[in-house]
Amino acid sequence: MMEQVLSIFLLIPLLGYACSLVIKPRSENSISLLAAGTVTLQLVSGLVYVAVWLYKGRPMIDHKDIVIYKSAGYEFFLDLHFDSITAVYLLIGALLSTLVTIYSRYYMHREAGYKRFFNTLHFFLLGYMITIFSGNFETLFIGWEILGLASFLLIAFYRDRYLPVKNAVKVFSIYRIGDVGIILAMWMSHHLFAENITFLKLTNNELVHHQLLQHTGVGIFISLMLLLSAAAKSAQLPFTSWLPRAMEGPTPSSAIFYGSLSVHLGLFLMMRTYPLWQHQLSVRLLTAFMGMCTALVATGIARVQSSVKSQIAYASAAQIGIMFVEVAAGWQVLALIHFAGNAFLRTYQLLVSPSVVSYLIREQVYEYEPQQKSIEGYLPQKLQYALYLLCLKEWHLDSWGYKYAWNPLKWAGRQLNFLNLRRVLVFYTIAFSGGLLALRFSSSLPHTARYWWPVLLAFIGLLMVLKSFTERKKARMSWTLVAMNHTWIALAIAFNESVSVHQIAMYLSGVLVSWAIGFACLRRLKQLEGTVNLDQFHGYSWEHPKIAFVFLLACLGMAGFPISPTFIGEDLVFTHIHEDQPWLAGLTALSLIIDGLAIIRIYARIFLGPHAKSVYEMGYRNS
Repeated sequence: MMEQVLSIFLLIPLLGYACSLVIKPRSENSISLLAAGTVTLQLVSGLVYVAVWLYKGRPMIDHKDIVIYKSAGYEFFLDLHFDSITAVYLLIGALLSTLVTIYSRYYMHREAGYKRFFNTLHFFLLGYMITIFSGNFETLFIGWEILGLASFLLIAFYRDRYLPVKNAVKVFSIYRIGDVGIILAMWMSHHLFAENITFLKLTNNELVHHQLLQHTGVGIFISLMLLLSAAAKSAQLPFTSWLPRAMEGPTPSSAIFYGSLSVHLGLFLMMRTYPLWQHQLSVRLLTAFMGMCTALVATGIARVQSSVKSQIAYASAAQIGIMFVEVAAGWQVLALIHFAGNAFLRTYQLLVSPSVVSYLIREQVYEYEPQQKSIEGYLPQKLQYALYLLCLKEWHLDSWGYKYAWNPLKWAGRQLNFLNLRRVLVFYTIAFSGGLLALRFSSSLPHTARYWWPVLLAFIGLLMVLKSFTERKKARMSWTLVAMNHTWIALAIAFNESVSVHQIAMYLSGVLVSWAIGFACLRRLKQLEGTVNLDQFHGYSWEHPKIAFVFLLACLGMAGFPISPTFIGEDLVFTHIHEDQPWLAGLTALSLIIDGLAIIRIYARIFLGPHAKSVYEMGYRNS
């Protein structure tokens, strides 16, 4: 009976989101009451369920809910799981969501995007519930993707401003790295366990120990990919600098996302997969080292920030770093208690942050006391100054990211500036025809050629999406290059003998339909505006909201969001990459990272930011 009830926790926010779509934007009272009713119902349901679960002796519950796709040797299904970790995240999430939603009813009053804010809040709650109730990697990845999209939409809530949109794209780029980390972990776990492994089976120490004993390197690879995803989601080094940038959204969304719930989901991922990596000493040491370094660095940065939200963001990242140390040490109960305390504290701090200036003025005037000597005072003076400057510059985390990650990608893409749409189409037709011909006679190719042909095709696809990522003129060409990248990936995977035409069609169906819809939107926009380029943010969502919404749906379908068969297709693609094909897996993963960035960049530059026709001065980098 308790297994069947689990899906209710997913249906409540889903129904709330569906109902909120039909309410008129001006009906603030109806919108906020529906949101408050949804989160309150979620809280009451959670309290009742946890009480019954405790009464029955805290059993570990696992329920295979829906089988979405099944073929020989592969099954894509939704699995729901409930244990003490889920119980804590459920109660904390439901309670804080209720408090923040009630607070937002008044804080967001008369905002132009009032309905949009509460719709996205429902969407976030849906993704959060799917994530914490997930019983396997596939289910977790669905919630993970929904949370990433909700984050992007709420950071860019003030979409007529430059910095919120710029920072939303930056945060999404970090999230995309985490997404592909989970995809690679799923890929190798399929090979390790020869099935779609559930988290319940991971608690079988005999099964896990037997597999890891025979495939030690594979186990370490999976654990490192999970750690990469967790670090990206929870703002651990080297990804810490995105967290204060995410505070550009409304204060309530900053509180619930980056103070209390979403930012702690990387910790949730590590706790949920702890049985997989608990016996891998190198991974545990690396996790603890990363958490400790984050705690030290983020604490120093927080103490020199001039913005209240930035102080809270870095302080929260420091506490989460300590939680990673606790999980690595095997102290999961302590980490859960720490999570609850940090979530409540940061939510409170962020909700009162708009009034903190008046509090500080009162304290300075009436309650001022000279600061006592801190621990830094015992350090040599030169070291004090060096640490102060490093913290003031945030340890150059952004600069290192640009220098060693994004700038090399942009440089590689700029080497392809000689390509235009006609040359791309000619090259694509000739090269793709050659690839199809090689596929037709692949059985007669030497073994070495059969190994490197898919790698070459995946590399060509990577070049296509690099060009799309750095294109600054023609939006339609950039959009088309992303679709071409997917076709190159499909052709590369088709060289593996176990891939069927039906599976390739499933993967490409969502891509091609989304490409056609998006291309039609861009063509229509060009007819209305005369030109559509990527040289700046144009803010056309203000003038053409319907086109912007349809194009966003096309972007989600193209990026493999769980609204099209491409979402399942991406998982299928990786299951057909063999263990001895690391080059193919690496190039495919890199392509998926960059195509997500290219897609969201196209959407942001065309439909978000200051309106291109505005006659007023706009704040840009120095605003």
